[in-house]
Amino acid sequence: MHVVSVNLGRATAVDYTDAEGGVTGIGKRPVPGPVRVSAPGPKGTGAGGLEGDAVCDLRHHGGDHQAVYAYAREDLDWWEGELDRELPAGLFGENLTTSGIDLTGALLGERWRVGAGLVLEVASARIPCRTFQGALGEKAWVKRFTQAARPGAYLRVVQEGPVSPGDSVEIVHRPDHDVTVELWFRAFTTDRSLLPRTLAAGGAMEPRAHEKVRSYMAKHEVREAARE
Repeated sequence: MHVVSVNLGRATAVDYTDAEGGVTGIGKRPVPGPVRVSAPGPKGTGAGGLEGDAVCDLRHHGGDHQAVYAYAREDLDWWEGELDRELPAGLFGENLTTSGIDLTGALLGERWRVGAGLVLEVASARIPCRTFQGALGEKAWVKRFTQAARPGAYLRVVQEGPVSPGDSVEIVHRPDHDVTVELWFRAFTTDRSLLPRTLAAGGAMEPRAHEKVRSYMAKHEVREAARE
């Protein structure tokens, strides 16, 4: 298990985003490293976890629970076959392109040691958006990406440190629950009935996600009570 590529983005003006200023940092490109990775702070500050990486849509990106986005080279290769086109590292907006790691089956709260000192924790899955679709230039991409359920993983920073291409990745902790990246993704996109199960991830899931789950459960209880 290792990091294939470390990717950074620059703020670029495009016509397919509704982010303030009409700019996006989704088009990331490989850099040689090392790149410093640290906890960026609350969502809305404009900061990402990797030094030098642009975060432009402050409503949906950045913050401690989305400090780093990882996508597997194996999943990019699968999409290359589906789309019949080359997909270089960073095209999906990932900071880390990985190899040998089952990101879809990773558990929320699972911790990785990357290189000598960096420790990251799986926090959630990537939800596709209009900007992602525009950057890729594929029709109905949001729907197609969602149905495939190969979302990649957002990670928070437990211990700061540098990251470089070729760094090893070691799983140093796996929590005792079954909330995988795939389950979380399906719960928040295509199968809301799974939402209550995500609460088993506890503090590994960001507070906003907890609020959405509790809101869903409260509404569901009201509907059930009305039927009785």
